[in-house]
Amino acid sequence: MPNQIDLSRCVIALEQDATLIAVVEMGQSSWLVAGVVPGLERNPLKKLGADRDALLLLLHRWRKEAARAGRTIKRITVAYEAGRDGFWLARWLRAQSVEAYVIHPSSVPVSREHRRAKTDRLDTELLKRAFLGWLRGEPKHCSMAAIPTLEDEDARRPSRERETLVGERTRIFNRLKANLARLGIRGFRPNLARSSSQLEALRTPEGAPVPTNTMAELRRDMDRLQFVKRQIKEIEKTRAQRLAKTPSEQRQAMVRLLMRVVGVGVETADMLVQEVFSREIQDRKALARYAGLTGAPDESGQKRRERGLAKAGNARVRRAMIELAWGHLMHQKGSSLTAWFWRRTSDSRGGKRKTMIVALARKLLITLWRLVTTGETPAGLRLRPAE
Repeated sequence: MPNQIDLSRCVIALEQDATLIAVVEMGQSSWLVAGVVPGLERNPLKKLGADRDALLLLLHRWRKEAARAGRTIKRITVAYEAGRDGFWLARWLRAQSVEAYVIHPSSVPVSREHRRAKTDRLDTELLKRAFLGWLRGEPKHCSMAAIPTLEDEDARRPSRERETLVGERTRIFNRLKANLARLGIRGFRPNLARSSSQLEALRTPEGAPVPTNTMAELRRDMDRLQFVKRQIKEIEKTRAQRLAKTPSEQRQAMVRLLMRVVGVGVETADMLVQEVFSREIQDRKALARYAGLTGAPDESGQKRRERGLAKAGNARVRRAMIELAWGHLMHQKGSSLTAWFWRRTSDSRGGKRKTMIVALARKLLITLWRLVTTGETPAGLRLRPAE
């Protein structure tokens, strides 16, 4: 498979008479496969069950049909949109000597009509046009997603699972407080270790105990809360053991280096390494685009306006970097980035600071990227002593 960093266009010359092109519209129970087969006037369209072997047999059948039409197939290319199925099919097809690509759904142009026909057949036509343009080398025709290895995907799971569990913990907190507020009970703190034993002592403003059904619901929520908190601690403990066990491994070394930056904790460091710094990044502009920290200008004629963040990249990285940028102002007061921020916002109100914090987050992300890839430390950045 071609190893390229720029995934907005193909770097291999397209021989259309010797290339079998197929796109797959993937559903939960069935797949619709559309092809462009050299030598055939028709564009074949086949509905299959969600079966990888049936897909491979179909590709080989189309190759035989092209051979009967006098065309020798030297290259088989398959593409599908990124979605629920992830990247497993692309990895499996590549193991079967088939070029497989995963298209960013947001990069495929669609009609802007308010009411337009949308069927799987029409979706495959859109995918075929986008994929053909990409194979011809047309820049910005559509973008492909970098296909991670199974190990890379597995390395991201602890951080993402912890994020989900933290959200679940917050939802349980809010549900417990809402149930008690409905009875007029305030001040109860469900995150304390002894909170379960304090439920019986709760009283409504009238002096009555918590009703039976509500008490049973509260106890079940407390059990869920304790279970979620144990899972979070288990993930954090496993991560700490992994850092201590393989400190010289490349990714663990990057995590430990980021943890030395004052204001960066182990959770943020691990997430940044697994989500972005372990990828092959072309340059700082590509890094900012991946994090979704670039602007979305709207210019037409005399109209000039900025619509804010494009939000087309990794939402986890974007949220973490904006939060980290606010913390950088507090923990790294002597850094050049902090001085740049206050110099640009010294004569403005809070509105401009909210805008400029995005620019600071982008600069900070580039700074941390250079720190872990080249060891370049900018002036004024405080690092903790190495352990």
